[in-house]
Amino acid sequence: MDTPSPTALLDLARNRYENTLELLERMVGVESPTGDAAGVTAVADQVRELFAEHDAEVSAQTGEWGTHLVLDIPGAGEQRDAAPVLFVGHSDTVWPTGTLQNMPFRVEDGIAYGPGIFDMKSGLLIMHQGLSVSTELGLSRPPVRVIVVGDEEIGSPSSRELLLTSAQGVSAVLGFESPHPGGALKVGRLGSTRLRLQITGRASHAALDPEGGINAIEELVDQILALRKIIGAAQEAAPADVLCNVGTITGGGKTNVVPAAASVEVGLRFRTPEVEEQVLAAIRGLAPVRPDAQLQVHTLSQRPAWQADAADEQLLAAVEAAAQDAGLPGVGGRPAAGAGDTNFLGSGLPTLDGFGPDGAGAHADHEQVRLESIPERIALLAALLSRL
Repeated sequence: MDTPSPTALLDLARNRYENTLELLERMVGVESPTGDAAGVTAVADQVRELFAEHDAEVSAQTGEWGTHLVLDIPGAGEQRDAAPVLFVGHSDTVWPTGTLQNMPFRVEDGIAYGPGIFDMKSGLLIMHQGLSVSTELGLSRPPVRVIVVGDEEIGSPSSRELLLTSAQGVSAVLGFESPHPGGALKVGRLGSTRLRLQITGRASHAALDPEGGINAIEELVDQILALRKIIGAAQEAAPADVLCNVGTITGGGKTNVVPAAASVEVGLRFRTPEVEEQVLAAIRGLAPVRPDAQLQVHTLSQRPAWQADAADEQLLAAVEAAAQDAGLPGVGGRPAAGAGDTNFLGSGLPTLDGFGPDGAGAHADHEQVRLESIPERIALLAALLSRL
Protein backbone atom coordinates (compact mmCIF):
# COMPACT_ATOMS: atom_id res chain seq x y z
CA MET A 1 0.00 0.00 0.00
CA ASP A 2 1.26 3.48 -0.82
CA THR A 3 1.42 6.00 2.02
CA PRO A 4 0.58 9.33 0.38
CA SER A 5 1.84 12.53 1.92
CA PRO A 6 -0.97 14.47 3.65
CA THR A 7 0.55 17.72 2.46
CA ALA A 8 0.80 16.50 -1.13
CA LEU A 9 -2.76 15.19 -1.16
CA LEU A 10 -4.43 18.27 0.27
CA ASP A 11 -2.20 20.73 -1.57
CA LEU A 12 -2.88 19.09 -4.92
CA ALA A 13 -6.62 18.93 -4.22
CA ARG A 14 -6.64 22.60 -3.20
CA ASN A 15 -4.62 23.57 -6.26
CA ARG A 16 -7.50 22.20 -8.31
CA TYR A 17 -10.00 24.52 -6.64
CA GLU A 18 -10.53 26.93 -9.54
CA ASN A 19 -10.84 24.11 -12.06
CA THR A 20 -13.22 22.18 -9.82
CA LEU A 21 -15.39 25.26 -9.27
CA GLU A 22 -15.53 25.93 -13.00
CA LEU A 23 -16.55 22.32 -13.69
CA LEU A 24 -19.16 22.48 -10.95
CA GLU A 25 -20.71 25.64 -12.39
CA ARG A 26 -20.86 24.04 -15.84
CA MET A 27 -22.52 20.92 -14.49
CA VAL A 28 -25.08 22.76 -12.36
CA GLY A 29 -25.78 24.95 -15.40
CA VAL A 30 -27.17 21.95 -17.27
CA GLU A 31 -30.64 21.32 -15.90
CA SER A 32 -31.43 17.62 -15.66
CA PRO A 33 -34.75 16.88 -13.98
CA THR A 34 -35.76 13.24 -13.85
CA GLY A 35 -37.59 12.43 -17.07
CA ASP A 36 -35.82 15.08 -19.13
CA ALA A 37 -33.87 12.66 -21.30
CA ALA A 38 -31.95 15.42 -23.09
CA GLY A 39 -30.82 17.12 -19.86
CA VAL A 40 -29.88 13.86 -18.17
CA THR A 41 -27.93 12.76 -21.24
CA ALA A 42 -26.15 16.12 -21.41
CA VAL A 43 -24.86 15.64 -17.85
CA ALA A 44 -23.84 12.07 -18.69
CA ASP A 45 -21.90 13.49 -21.65
CA GLN A 46 -20.11 15.89 -19.29
CA VAL A 47 -19.14 12.98 -17.07
CA ARG A 48 -17.94 10.97 -20.07
CA GLU A 49 -15.81 13.92 -21.18
CA LEU A 50 -14.30 14.35 -17.70
CA PHE A 51 -13.37 10.70 -17.33
CA ALA A 52 -11.75 10.51 -20.76
CA GLU A 53 -8.42 11.38 -19.10
CA HIS A 54 -8.66 8.16 -17.07
CA ASP A 55 -8.68 5.89 -20.15
CA ALA A 56 -12.18 4.75 -19.26
CA GLU A 57 -13.93 2.03 -21.18
CA VAL A 58 -17.41 3.48 -21.66
CA SER A 59 -20.75 1.73 -21.89
CA ALA A 60 -23.92 3.79 -22.33
CA GLN A 61 -27.54 2.67 -22.01
CA THR A 62 -29.93 5.22 -23.49
CA GLY A 63 -33.72 5.20 -23.18
CA GLU A 64 -36.71 7.25 -22.10
CA TRP A 65 -34.93 8.41 -18.94
CA GLY A 66 -31.82 9.54 -20.76
CA THR A 67 -28.38 7.95 -20.61
CA HIS A 68 -27.16 5.62 -17.86
CA LEU A 69 -23.38 5.52 -17.99
CA VAL A 70 -20.88 2.85 -16.91
CA LEU A 71 -17.15 3.56 -17.08
CA ASP A 72 -14.40 1.03 -16.33
CA ILE A 73 -11.09 2.61 -15.36
CA PRO A 74 -7.88 0.57 -15.07
CA GLY A 75 -6.01 0.26 -11.79
CA ALA A 76 -2.47 1.40 -11.13
CA GLY A 77 0.62 0.04 -9.46
CA GLU A 78 0.51 -3.00 -7.21
CA GLN A 79 -3.29 -2.97 -7.12
CA ARG A 80 -3.89 -2.81 -10.85
CA ASP A 81 -5.13 -6.41 -10.98
CA ALA A 82 -7.30 -6.24 -7.86
CA ALA A 83 -11.11 -6.47 -7.96
CA PRO A 84 -12.65 -3.14 -8.95
CA VAL A 85 -14.25 -0.63 -6.61
CA LEU A 86 -17.68 0.64 -7.68
CA PHE A 87 -18.47 4.38 -7.60
CA VAL A 88 -22.22 5.10 -7.61
CA GLY A 89 -23.84 8.38 -8.64
CA HIS A 90 -26.74 9.91 -10.56
CA SER A 91 -27.20 12.73 -13.04
CA ASP A 92 -30.88 13.57 -12.47
CA THR A 93 -32.23 16.15 -10.02
CA VAL A 94 -35.62 16.99 -8.51
CA TRP A 95 -35.61 20.50 -10.00
CA PRO A 96 -37.82 21.28 -13.04
CA THR A 97 -36.40 22.96 -16.12
CA GLY A 98 -36.33 26.71 -15.62
CA THR A 99 -35.29 26.60 -11.95
CA LEU A 100 -31.96 28.26 -12.78
CA GLN A 101 -33.78 31.49 -13.62
CA ASN A 102 -34.73 32.00 -9.98
CA MET A 103 -32.07 29.86 -8.35
CA PRO A 104 -28.85 30.46 -10.32
CA PHE A 105 -25.44 29.08 -9.50
CA ARG A 106 -23.69 31.52 -7.20
CA VAL A 107 -20.90 31.64 -4.62
CA GLU A 108 -21.20 33.62 -1.39
CA ASP A 109 -18.88 33.46 1.64
CA GLY A 110 -17.36 30.12 0.68
CA ILE A 111 -20.72 28.50 -0.09
CA ALA A 112 -21.86 27.53 -3.60
CA TYR A 113 -25.59 27.41 -4.35
CA GLY A 114 -27.62 25.97 -7.19
CA PRO A 115 -30.16 23.30 -8.12
CA GLY A 116 -28.65 19.83 -7.85
CA ILE A 117 -25.32 21.08 -6.52
CA PHE A 118 -25.57 19.07 -3.28
CA ASP A 119 -27.68 16.23 -4.65
CA MET A 120 -25.47 15.31 -6.34
CA LYS A 121 -23.48 16.99 -9.08
CA SER A 122 -20.67 17.94 -6.71
CA GLY A 123 -20.36 14.25 -5.82
CA LEU A 124 -19.76 13.40 -9.49
CA LEU A 125 -16.81 15.79 -9.48
CA ILE A 126 -15.34 14.23 -6.34
CA MET A 127 -15.19 10.91 -8.20
CA HIS A 128 -13.27 12.45 -11.07
CA GLN A 129 -10.93 14.69 -9.10
CA GLY A 130 -10.08 12.02 -6.55
CA LEU A 131 -8.95 9.73 -9.35
CA SER A 132 -7.01 12.59 -10.96
CA VAL A 133 -5.11 13.33 -7.73
CA SER A 134 -4.35 9.64 -7.28
CA THR A 135 -2.96 9.46 -10.83
CA GLU A 136 -0.94 12.66 -10.55
CA LEU A 137 0.74 11.45 -7.36
CA GLY A 138 1.44 8.03 -8.88
CA LEU A 139 -0.49 6.19 -6.17
CA SER A 140 -1.33 2.52 -6.42
CA ARG A 141 -5.08 1.86 -6.69
CA PRO A 142 -7.50 -0.87 -7.76
CA PRO A 143 -9.55 -0.59 -10.94
CA VAL A 144 -12.61 1.63 -10.59
CA ARG A 145 -16.03 1.13 -12.14
CA VAL A 146 -18.24 4.23 -12.22
CA ILE A 147 -22.00 4.09 -12.75
CA VAL A 148 -24.04 7.26 -13.21
CA VAL A 149 -27.78 6.70 -13.65
CA GLY A 150 -30.47 9.12 -14.77
CA ASP A 151 -33.54 8.07 -12.77
CA GLU A 152 -32.34 7.79 -9.16
CA GLU A 153 -34.69 10.45 -7.82
CA ILE A 154 -37.74 8.30 -8.59
CA GLY A 155 -36.29 5.00 -7.39
CA SER A 156 -34.17 3.95 -10.38
CA PRO A 157 -36.93 1.96 -12.13
CA SER A 158 -34.99 1.61 -15.40
CA SER A 159 -31.47 1.39 -13.98
CA ARG A 160 -31.86 -1.05 -11.10
CA GLU A 161 -30.75 -4.09 -13.10
CA LEU A 162 -27.79 -2.16 -14.52
CA LEU A 163 -26.75 -1.22 -10.97
CA LEU A 164 -26.91 -4.85 -9.87
CA THR A 165 -25.00 -6.03 -12.93
CA SER A 166 -22.33 -3.35 -12.46
CA ALA A 167 -21.75 -4.50 -8.89
CA GLN A 168 -20.83 -8.04 -9.91
CA GLY A 169 -17.26 -8.85 -8.97
CA VAL A 170 -16.49 -5.58 -7.15
CA SER A 171 -14.72 -5.48 -3.80
CA ALA A 172 -16.52 -2.45 -2.36
CA VAL A 173 -19.17 0.15 -3.18
CA LEU A 174 -18.72 3.88 -2.62
CA GLY A 175 -21.74 6.13 -3.05
CA PHE A 176 -21.18 9.82 -3.79
CA GLU A 177 -24.48 11.18 -2.51
CA SER A 178 -24.38 14.00 0.03
CA PRO A 179 -23.16 13.11 3.54
CA HIS A 180 -24.77 13.72 6.90
CA PRO A 181 -24.45 17.34 8.13
CA GLY A 182 -20.82 17.88 9.03
CA GLY A 183 -19.56 15.25 6.59
CA ALA A 184 -20.20 11.91 8.33
CA LEU A 185 -20.75 9.03 5.92
CA LYS A 186 -23.96 7.04 5.54
CA VAL A 187 -23.65 3.47 6.80
CA GLY A 188 -27.00 1.79 6.23
CA ARG A 189 -30.23 3.27 4.85
CA LEU A 190 -33.94 2.80 5.41
CA GLY A 191 -35.76 0.85 2.75
CA SER A 192 -38.07 2.88 0.54
CA THR A 193 -41.23 1.81 -1.29
CA ARG A 194 -43.62 3.98 -3.30
CA LEU A 195 -47.12 2.61 -3.83
CA ARG A 196 -50.18 3.75 -5.75
CA LEU A 197 -53.60 2.65 -4.53
CA GLN A 198 -55.94 2.86 -7.52
CA ILE A 199 -59.72 2.81 -7.01
CA THR A 200 -62.17 2.09 -9.81
CA GLY A 201 -65.79 2.89 -9.08
CA ARG A 202 -68.72 3.69 -11.33
CA ALA A 203 -69.89 7.08 -12.59
CA SER A 204 -73.47 8.25 -12.32
CA HIS A 205 -75.48 11.44 -11.90
CA ALA A 206 -75.04 12.56 -8.30
CA ALA A 207 -78.69 13.69 -7.99
CA LEU A 208 -80.71 11.65 -10.50
CA ASP A 209 -79.03 8.28 -9.90
CA PRO A 210 -76.80 8.41 -6.81
CA GLU A 211 -77.43 4.73 -5.99
CA GLY A 212 -76.25 3.72 -9.46
CA GLY A 213 -72.76 5.05 -8.85
CA ILE A 214 -69.79 3.84 -6.81
CA ASN A 215 -67.92 6.82 -5.37
CA ALA A 216 -64.22 6.13 -5.92
CA ILE A 217 -63.13 9.07 -3.77
CA GLU A 218 -65.15 7.90 -0.77
CA GLU A 219 -63.73 4.40 -1.25
CA LEU A 220 -60.24 5.89 -1.42
CA VAL A 221 -60.76 7.77 1.85
CA ASP A 222 -61.74 4.52 3.57
CA GLN A 223 -58.68 2.78 2.11
CA ILE A 224 -56.37 5.56 3.36
CA LEU A 225 -57.86 5.14 6.84
CA ALA A 226 -57.27 1.38 6.61
CA LEU A 227 -53.69 2.08 5.49
CA ARG A 228 -53.16 4.33 8.50
CA LYS A 229 -54.37 1.53 10.81
CA ILE A 230 -51.80 -0.84 9.28
CA ILE A 231 -49.01 1.70 9.73
CA GLY A 232 -50.13 2.56 13.26
CA ALA A 233 -50.08 -1.09 14.30
CA ALA A 234 -46.61 -1.55 12.82
CA GLN A 235 -45.31 1.58 14.53
CA GLU A 236 -46.74 0.42 17.85
CA ALA A 237 -45.07 -2.97 17.46
CA ALA A 238 -41.75 -1.58 16.21
CA PRO A 239 -41.36 2.12 17.05
CA ALA A 240 -39.29 4.15 14.55
CA ASP A 241 -39.17 1.22 12.09
CA VAL A 242 -41.86 2.58 9.75
CA LEU A 243 -42.47 5.97 8.18
CA CYS A 244 -45.44 6.79 5.94
CA ASN A 245 -46.26 9.84 3.85
CA VAL A 246 -49.43 10.25 1.80
CA GLY A 247 -48.00 12.34 -1.00
CA THR A 248 -50.51 12.70 -3.84
CA ILE A 249 -54.27 12.24 -4.19
CA THR A 250 -56.15 12.43 -7.50
CA GLY A 251 -59.72 11.82 -8.51
CA GLY A 252 -63.08 13.23 -9.46
CA GLY A 253 -64.04 16.11 -11.66
CA LYS A 254 -67.50 17.63 -11.19
CA THR A 255 -69.66 17.83 -8.10
CA ASN A 256 -72.73 16.53 -9.92
CA VAL A 257 -70.94 13.36 -11.08
CA VAL A 258 -70.21 10.41 -8.82
CA PRO A 259 -66.45 9.93 -9.45
CA ALA A 260 -65.45 6.68 -11.12
CA ALA A 261 -61.71 6.80 -10.39
CA ALA A 262 -59.37 7.99 -7.66
CA SER A 263 -55.85 7.18 -6.52
CA VAL A 264 -53.30 7.95 -3.85
CA GLU A 265 -49.50 7.68 -3.93
CA VAL A 266 -47.82 6.74 -0.67
CA GLY A 267 -44.16 6.81 0.35
CA LEU A 268 -43.08 4.22 2.92
CA ARG A 269 -39.76 3.79 4.74
CA PHE A 270 -38.67 0.67 6.59
CA ARG A 271 -35.76 0.00 8.91
CA THR A 272 -35.80 -3.80 8.53
CA PRO A 273 -36.81 -6.23 5.77
CA GLU A 274 -39.07 -8.08 8.21
CA VAL A 275 -41.23 -5.03 8.97
CA GLU A 276 -41.22 -4.09 5.28
CA GLU A 277 -42.54 -7.53 4.28
CA GLN A 278 -45.21 -7.50 6.98
CA VAL A 279 -46.54 -4.00 6.16
CA LEU A 280 -46.51 -4.44 2.38
CA ALA A 281 -48.31 -7.78 2.66
CA ALA A 282 -51.02 -6.14 4.77
CA ILE A 283 -51.44 -3.26 2.32
CA ARG A 284 -51.63 -5.59 -0.66
CA GLY A 285 -54.26 -7.56 1.23
CA LEU A 286 -56.63 -4.59 1.48
CA ALA A 287 -60.09 -5.25 0.04
CA PRO A 288 -62.73 -2.81 -1.26
CA VAL A 289 -65.31 -1.65 1.25
CA ARG A 290 -68.07 -0.99 -1.30
CA PRO A 291 -69.64 -3.77 -3.38
CA ASP A 292 -68.34 -3.78 -6.96
CA ALA A 293 -65.59 -1.23 -6.22
CA GLN A 294 -62.14 -2.30 -7.40
CA LEU A 295 -58.82 -1.72 -5.63
CA GLN A 296 -55.40 -2.23 -7.20
CA VAL A 297 -52.08 -1.71 -5.40
CA HIS A 298 -49.22 -0.80 -7.76
CA THR A 299 -45.55 -0.75 -6.71
CA LEU A 300 -43.97 2.32 -8.31
CA SER A 301 -40.48 1.75 -6.89
CA GLN A 302 -38.91 -0.33 -4.17
CA ARG A 303 -35.50 -0.15 -2.53
CA PRO A 304 -34.71 -2.71 0.16
CA ALA A 305 -33.45 -1.69 3.58
CA TRP A 306 -29.66 -1.63 3.78
CA GLN A 307 -28.58 -2.72 7.24
CA ALA A 308 -24.96 -2.07 8.07
CA ASP A 309 -22.81 -5.11 8.84
CA ALA A 310 -19.25 -5.93 9.84
CA ALA A 311 -17.99 -5.52 6.25
CA ASP A 312 -19.32 -1.96 6.14
CA GLU A 313 -17.68 -1.18 9.47
CA GLN A 314 -14.39 -2.57 8.18
CA LEU A 315 -14.65 -0.32 5.13
CA LEU A 316 -15.39 2.65 7.41
CA ALA A 317 -12.23 1.83 9.38
CA ALA A 318 -10.28 2.06 6.10
CA VAL A 319 -11.84 5.49 5.52
CA GLU A 320 -10.75 6.67 8.95
CA ALA A 321 -7.20 5.47 8.25
CA ALA A 322 -7.31 7.25 4.89
CA ALA A 323 -8.43 10.45 6.62
CA GLN A 324 -5.31 10.24 8.76
CA ASP A 325 -3.21 9.67 5.64
CA ALA A 326 -4.68 12.85 4.15
CA GLY A 327 -4.21 14.92 7.32
CA LEU A 328 -7.98 15.19 7.85
CA PRO A 329 -10.05 14.80 11.02
CA GLY A 330 -12.09 11.68 11.62
CA VAL A 331 -15.03 11.20 9.27
CA GLY A 332 -17.52 9.05 11.18
CA GLY A 333 -20.56 7.24 9.87
CA ARG A 334 -24.11 6.34 10.86
CA PRO A 335 -27.38 5.13 9.24
CA ALA A 336 -29.46 7.46 7.07
CA ALA A 337 -33.23 7.85 6.80
CA GLY A 338 -33.14 8.65 3.09
CA ALA A 339 -32.90 5.90 0.48
CA GLY A 340 -30.61 5.79 -2.54
CA ASP A 341 -29.06 3.43 -5.03
CA THR A 342 -26.70 2.03 -2.39
CA ASN A 343 -29.81 0.38 -0.89
CA PHE A 344 -29.63 -2.12 -3.76
CA LEU A 345 -25.99 -2.95 -3.10
CA GLY A 346 -25.52 -2.77 0.68
CA SER A 347 -26.37 -5.80 2.85
CA GLY A 348 -24.21 -7.93 0.58
CA LEU A 349 -21.19 -5.87 -0.41
CA PRO A 350 -18.98 -3.63 1.73
CA THR A 351 -20.74 -0.31 1.13
CA LEU A 352 -20.52 3.30 2.26
CA ASP A 353 -22.37 6.35 0.95
CA GLY A 354 -22.08 10.10 1.43
CA PHE A 355 -18.70 10.74 -0.20
CA GLY A 356 -20.01 13.99 -1.68
CA PRO A 357 -18.90 17.26 -0.08
CA ASP A 358 -20.48 18.78 3.01
CA GLY A 359 -23.45 21.07 2.49
CA ALA A 360 -27.18 21.38 3.11
CA GLY A 361 -30.58 21.83 1.52
CA ALA A 362 -31.04 18.75 -0.65
CA HIS A 363 -34.32 19.24 -2.56
CA ALA A 364 -34.69 22.73 -1.01
CA ASP A 365 -34.28 26.19 -2.49
CA HIS A 366 -31.20 26.84 -0.33
CA GLU A 367 -29.35 23.78 -1.71
CA GLN A 368 -25.66 24.40 -1.11
CA VAL A 369 -22.14 23.00 -0.83
CA ARG A 370 -19.41 24.15 1.52
CA LEU A 371 -16.56 24.74 -0.93
CA GLU A 372 -13.78 24.12 1.58
CA SER A 373 -15.00 20.53 1.95
CA ILE A 374 -14.52 19.74 -1.76
CA PRO A 375 -10.68 19.42 -1.69
CA GLU A 376 -10.99 17.55 1.60
CA ARG A 377 -13.24 14.94 -0.02
CA ILE A 378 -10.95 14.74 -3.05
CA ALA A 379 -7.93 14.08 -0.85
CA LEU A 380 -9.88 11.55 1.24
CA LEU A 381 -10.92 9.58 -1.84
CA ALA A 382 -7.39 9.50 -3.27
CA ALA A 383 -6.03 8.27 0.06
CA LEU A 384 -8.79 5.67 0.43
CA LEU A 385 -8.19 4.20 -3.02
CA SER A 386 -4.59 3.53 -2.11
CA ARG A 387 -5.78 1.53 0.92
CA LEU A 388 -8.46 -0.62 -0.75
